[in-house]
Amino acid sequence: MIYLTRTNGTQFYINPELIQTVEKTPDTIITLINNKKIIVKDTPQEIAERFIEYRRKTLVPFTSKRSVE
Repeated sequence: MIYLTRTNGTQFYINPELIQTVEKTPDTIITLINNKKIIVKDTPQEIAERFIEYRRKTLVPFTSKRSVE
């Protein structure tokens, strides 16, 4: 999960796997895979960085080399 901030200042967590697009118009609009739209204060760059960090944390157990005994 990644945290985001709504335009009213409240923070919430979202499953980034549900994000379809992120656009800046000038507000940042997130479109989810179910076509629901969320407007947030976070920039597209911040959202992308959080998504990358999320993927790093969730994929490490599957990509690290382990010795087989």
